[in-house]
Amino acid sequence: MYVRGQAFDQIQAVIAETGTNEPLTAREILTLLDEHGEGFESAHEVATVLGRQAQYGDVTVIRSSPYQYELGEGV
Repeated sequence: MYVRGQAFDQIQAVIAETGTNEPLTAREILTLLDEHGEGFESAHEVATVLGRQAQYGDVTVIRSSPYQYELGEGV
């Protein structure tokens, strides 16, 4: 598992590379990460990283079913 800051950086880089601007679920993000060879083990791990980063304002958590995540303007 990545260190928290590095994990978010990896997620952010992959999403930026794909040019996706819409909110995504943790499972959708995990699929993108897998396609880019990033070593995340589960959607839960992705959700945990993004949920923690939301505390700093870098991620918006959309509390729907399932939760969706929107990365801040820095992406």
